[in-house]
Amino acid sequence: MYLRKIISAFIFSLLCSCQTKAQKKEVFSVVKTKQEWKTQLNELQYYVLREAGTERAFSSPLNKIYKPGVYSCAACKTPLFMGKDKFDSGSGWPSFDKEIKGNVSFSVDYNIGMARTEEHCATCGGHLGHVFNDGPRKTTGKRHCINGAALTFTPSKNE
Repeated sequence: MYLRKIISAFIFSLLCSCQTKAQKKEVFSVVKTKQEWKTQLNELQYYVLREAGTERAFSSPLNKIYKPGVYSCAACKTPLFMGKDKFDSGSGWPSFDKEIKGNVSFSVDYNIGMARTEEHCATCGGHLGHVFNDGPRKTTGKRHCINGAALTFTPSKNE
């Protein structure tokens, strides 16, 4: 009886593992070769967007911009965040309390030994950063901590 429970638990864990791997396989509408991305993006953008890297804290010129506009994916130009949703988190990376729905996809990564919610451009799959539950409580409570190298900023025209 005890052995049967152990075997059942083992089979169940294998099934769950397979489902998790299947769920991670997302299909993006913009797909390019490694060389095409390297030609289009600068070295830091490629490192962040295509290799899931992280830029140094406080290094992005976008970190301290607080004006109306749109933050888009640096790889495919998909609008991802609105300037009105940006706030100073003190983390050293551009932070937003919400994304443009449908334009950002989420997955879980364990790269630092713990589960974190990773954010990707829903169009090209580029790595953006991570989302945490320590954002402004008056709005969403979320902090989308985004690499500035993954973004471009277009100010609103009515300024």
